[in-house]
Amino acid sequence: MKSEIVQLLENALDLNEEEANAITECIPIKTYVKGHLLLREGQVSNESYFNISGLVRKYYLVDGEEKTTDFYAEQDAISSLRSYHLKIPSNHYLECIEDCKLAILSREKEQELFKRVSGFETLCRVSIEEELGTHQDKLAQFMISSPEQRYISLMENRPELLQRVPQYHLASYLGVKPESLSRIRKRIAKR
Repeated sequence: MKSEIVQLLENALDLNEEEANAITECIPIKTYVKGHLLLREGQVSNESYFNISGLVRKYYLVDGEEKTTDFYAEQDAISSLRSYHLKIPSNHYLECIEDCKLAILSREKEQELFKRVSGFETLCRVSIEEELGTHQDKLAQFMISSPEQRYISLMENRPELLQRVPQYHLASYLGVKPESLSRIRKRIAKR
């Protein structure tokens, strides 16, 4: 029986049996409970993840206050790119805010798979390029929109988060206080 990660990668790569076995060997799947920290500020990230199920939050601690900058749901790649690739301490946290099932790729196993699986390195590069483009667009949109516009965008583009994420994390993600988010929701509901 094929592992879940092999089944997912077969959508992007034409894998032979040897390559599928290499992926199964090199990319274990683990479960984590809600509240588990995958990465703490100051740690060097030695792993990247692929989310099979659950929800992970990325946040920064600024003057003792958590500032959420991203949520990673099913089918999302999760990594601290600068820390992982440059081997420097992370400046943020990665927290499971639901029970999660994640595929784990270490730096060493990534290098091994680049050699053993044709197309894997290209797939990783293309994925990182797509992620970079998405983050550039999200940052620009955040900078030029009001909190209400950000909430409407969230409703349109990631409505599942409204049901899965506590309001105080959503407020932080939108750059407002929870009370302001409540007012925004009321205004939108009246329309």
